[in-house]
Amino acid sequence: MVTQFESQILKLLAEEIVPAEGCTEPIALAYCASLVTDALGGRLADRMDVYLSGNMIKNVKSVHIPNAEGKVGIQTAIAMGAILGKSEKKLMVISEVDRSRLPEVYEYAESGRIAIHFEKDCPKLYIRIEAEDVVVEISDFHTRVTRFERAGVNLLDNNSEGCDAIVETFTDRSFLTIDLICKTADSIALEKIEPLFSKVIELNSAIAREGLRGDWGISIGKTIREGIAEGIYGDDLKNNLSSFAAAGSDARMNGCPLPVMTTSGSGNQGMTCSLPVIEFCRLKGLPKETLIRGLFVSHLTTIHIKEVIGRLSAYCGAMAASAGVSGALAYLDRCSLPQIKMAVETTLATISGIICDGAKSSCATKIATGISAAVDAFVAARKGRGLNYGEGIVGQDIEATINHVGTLGADGMKETDEVILDIMLGE
Repeated sequence: MVTQFESQILKLLAEEIVPAEGCTEPIALAYCASLVTDALGGRLADRMDVYLSGNMIKNVKSVHIPNAEGKVGIQTAIAMGAILGKSEKKLMVISEVDRSRLPEVYEYAESGRIAIHFEKDCPKLYIRIEAEDVVVEISDFHTRVTRFERAGVNLLDNNSEGCDAIVETFTDRSFLTIDLICKTADSIALEKIEPLFSKVIELNSAIAREGLRGDWGISIGKTIREGIAEGIYGDDLKNNLSSFAAAGSDARMNGCPLPVMTTSGSGNQGMTCSLPVIEFCRLKGLPKETLIRGLFVSHLTTIHIKEVIGRLSAYCGAMAASAGVSGALAYLDRCSLPQIKMAVETTLATISGIICDGAKSSCATKIATGISAAVDAFVAARKGRGLNYGEGIVGQDIEATINHVGTLGADGMKETDEVILDIMLGE
C-alpha cells in the first residue's frame, strides 16, 4: 500500500512545497499582473481592473510587500508585478527587482489606474485582471492560471509559446491518511526526499534567524527569547520551539526579502510546520536523517488537513500546520501510531477556533500560540492522554476529526469570513 502511493506523494510534495518570496497572496497578484504585461508585449497597461475574492482582499490588505520599502496593499503588489515582475519565476516573481525603478511602481500604484473590485461569486482564492484586450485569471491555487487571453485568443492553447510554463496540474490528495503518512515516513528512501527538505531547512531557518536578530513588526519570536533571558519565561522546549517558528513569520509578514519554502500555498504554514521540528531536532541532538523524516510527517499532515479545509478560509492555516508539528514531534519521540494520532487530534480540538483575519504581524503571535498548544498535545500523547470521541469536534478516529475540521473551516466559518471582511473593509 505504501509503495503504491509513494510516487503520488513525491509529486504532491513537489507541488506543495515550493519557494516564495513574500506572502503568497500579494505574490500571486504580482504574478498575475506580470502575465498581463507579458501579454501586452512588455508594455504597461493604461488601466487594470482587478477582480478579487474576499479572502484575497483580506490577505493582501495589511501585509508588507518584499523589496517595496515597507509598502503594503493590493495596488503595490499589482504594480510591482506589472512593472518589475518576472513571470517565469512564479512565486519568486519579484525576488529580483531593479530598485531604481521603484518610483515608477509607486506612481502607478497611486495613480488611480488600478481599480479593485470585490468578486463575490467565485472560489475563495480568485484573481482576475482585465487590462485593455487582455484577461488573466488565477483560481484555487496561487499559480493556477485558468484564463489567459488577448483579443479573444486563448493564450493557454498548447500551440501558444510559453504555454507549458503557465499551465499547471495538481496531484490528487484524497488518498492521504495519518497512517499512510507515518508508514511512508518510515520506509521511503531518504535520497528521494532529502533534497527538498534540505531546502526547507536552509531557507526557513535563515528567515527565522533574521526574525530573532532584527526588529520586524511585533517581533514576538524575539520577544519570547528576550523573556527567557530575563527569567520571565522558562528556557524550555515549548518556548524555544514557539519563538523560532514565530520569528520567521515576524520577518516575512513585515517585508523581509528572504525566500521561504511554502506548504499548501502558504509561507506561514511552511514555516510553522518546519521550524519547530528543526529546532526540536537541534535541541535533542537528533541526526539529519531523523529530521528529514520528521519534516516529511509534519508537512504531509499539514497538506492532508489543509486539503479538507481549503486553500483560503476563516480558519487559520497555521493551526493546521501546528497539528502537523504535534504529530511530527510524537513521531520523532518514537511514540506509537495511536499516540501520534492522539497528538494531532488534541491540537486540532484545542485551537481550531483561531481565525484568519488576513496576513499581517499577528500571524506570528498566532503561530506562537499554535506551537505552544502542539507541544502540550505531544507531551500529553506521549503519556497516553488524549481527548475522547464525542467531545466537541473529536470524531470516532483521527480521519473523522480531520473531516470535522474541514467542515468547520470550509462551511462553518463562511459567515465568520464575511464578518471579518466587513470589519476589515469598514475600517
